[in-house]
Amino acid sequence: MSKKKMTMGLIVGNRGFFPAHLANSGREEMVAVLQKAGMDSVVLSPQESNCGAVTTREDVRHCVELFKKNRDRIDGIIVTLPNFGEERPIADTLRQANLQVPVLVQAKPDDAKKMTIAFRRDSFCGKMSACNNLKQYGIPYSITTLHTEAPDSPEFAKDLEWFAAVCRVVNGLKNLRIGSIGARPTAFNTVRYSEKLLESQGISVETLDLSEVLGRIARMKDGDDAAQSRLSAIQNYVQTSGIPHEALLKMAKLGAVVEDWMRETEVAISAVQCWTSIEENLGIVPCTVMSMMSNDLLSSACEVDICGVLSMHALRLASETPSALLDWNNNYGSNPDKAVCFHCSNLPKHFFRDVKMDFQEIIAGTVGKENTFGACVGQVKAGAMSFARFSTDDTSGRLRGYVGEGQFTDDPLETFGGAGVVEIPQMQKLLHYICEEGFEHHVAANFSTVAAALHEATTRYYGWEMYRHNRD
Repeated sequence: MSKKKMTMGLIVGNRGFFPAHLANSGREEMVAVLQKAGMDSVVLSPQESNCGAVTTREDVRHCVELFKKNRDRIDGIIVTLPNFGEERPIADTLRQANLQVPVLVQAKPDDAKKMTIAFRRDSFCGKMSACNNLKQYGIPYSITTLHTEAPDSPEFAKDLEWFAAVCRVVNGLKNLRIGSIGARPTAFNTVRYSEKLLESQGISVETLDLSEVLGRIARMKDGDDAAQSRLSAIQNYVQTSGIPHEALLKMAKLGAVVEDWMRETEVAISAVQCWTSIEENLGIVPCTVMSMMSNDLLSSACEVDICGVLSMHALRLASETPSALLDWNNNYGSNPDKAVCFHCSNLPKHFFRDVKMDFQEIIAGTVGKENTFGACVGQVKAGAMSFARFSTDDTSGRLRGYVGEGQFTDDPLETFGGAGVVEIPQMQKLLHYICEEGFEHHVAANFSTVAAALHEATTRYYGWEMYRHNRD
């Protein structure tokens, strides 16, 4: 899937008795920085206001009109302060435009050698006043790592990348529709959740009974174009030597049916009843079908773990790469900061060193090996890892979760399914937190370092209660 080009709304602050040339050059500099980062900007021109800044009530009106006209394009808003800036017009613009997107406040540093009236900025001070007004107005906002940062600095480049990830998460969770395919397995009380709490956050769940899936598969002919197209995609996706053609065709039909339903219902991600009905009534496991969806950034979780797939989706929004759902599954020797993360597996191909299709060893003893072909097996590759878990706390009526970072290692591992060794600083502290707070055994993982962006998006803009492990 191609990455969406981001567009930032830009509010240039300016206070009348400060040098106007600072606002003018500040605007040009920020526009150029955004362009270099591959982003578009929506900003007043010097013809629409003095220096293209927002200083007067008339400027506010023009900027609000411009932002509303581009509402569907704007992913976030950057308030840039080349000088002190008029605090109230900035807040008025954000309130009246009411775009409901993240806001980043940036202030340009003064040059100690240019502190005369002709070049003095006072942005250091103005940023506090701007933030004070936003707090009064009840407008959530983010701030840069350093109190003042030049737009062309490495520090701001890093903050801009972080803010873009925050915007993708905040906007990507808006009006999200999750597909719940099949009933929760009886033995998995741990993945229960509240649809109503998710709905209160603008996240809807669309259900599909597994009998409907099986019925549509039964009516689909082997030569159906959708089935054959999906069969070809499966064979090109993963090594299938030794897998019966009949099983591959069943997977293809399952994939075609799920894909059609998701498109018809405008569902973006899914959680599937992965056992034991599909194995007993269709004769395969759905792992490869789910792996392919996740690899295409359409995250799919097993065991109807709706909050699990929501966690996967948030990570993939932040990083723009595939996510997986894993079990916190085993200790790794005696190292307290290492553990084995595992699933049977529907991990996306993006996660593996090498991957092949095989049968699902855990459930084969119950339903027979011949009914369990379709698992993607192999060892997870080494690399940076972000992890996340969201949960609905039904008794308190809130959404909560945790995020953090570590790494997948190259440590040897002899097992089945999809598995990897993770190393997380102070992991015992994290494990204590998970158990003390009663979180699920499933965790979403992603090859990235986006915990900070995920934490910012969910706490500041959604108000969820989140624990960030090993926060600096």
